Amino acid sequence: MSVAVTGTPGTGKTSAVEALDTDLDVVHLNELIREADLWTERDADRDSLVADLDAVRERLAGREELLVESHLAHNLDVDRVVVLRCHPEELRRRLTERGEADEKAAENAESEALDVILSEAVAEHGIENVYEIETTDRTPEEVAGEIAAVLAGEREPSAGEVDYLEYL
Repeated sequence: MSVAVTGTPGTGKTSAVEALDTDLDVVHLNELIREADLWTERDADRDSLVADLDAVRERLAGREELLVESHLAHNLDVDRVVVLRCHPEELRRRLTERGEADEKAAENAESEALDVILSEAVAEHGIENVYEIETTDRTPEEVAGEIAAVLAGEREPSAGEVDYLEYL
């Protein structure tokens, strides 16, 4: 089985995956992209690297027991997609606390309110393969427990249950 754990930056992906007990090979995609030079350019406006997703796919080809964590993970060919969600106000707070610029934090909060990553995941993988998990008031261990339930087949697909449009 291959699984993507994705979501807007700040939703708790890395913390939850680090708390997860799994036999799957865990790949923190952003680290892999940086360390293996799997990027095409630097986006100066967003202070980030533009990933070469074809190179990423090639690098991960043939690995079947895989859990990939990143805000880009839903762009890969996986069996299940877990989308972590966080209320935009809390997301913005988390991002600014970790040193992100106000403009970038605001852009990510708006993306979260608009369901950008969830919509992309559903469009790419179908609603029957997407699992939405609310993280706003939950510990990484609680979120890891929800991810474990997805991996074990104990949780039904749930895209579209979280709504933050009031934020806008």
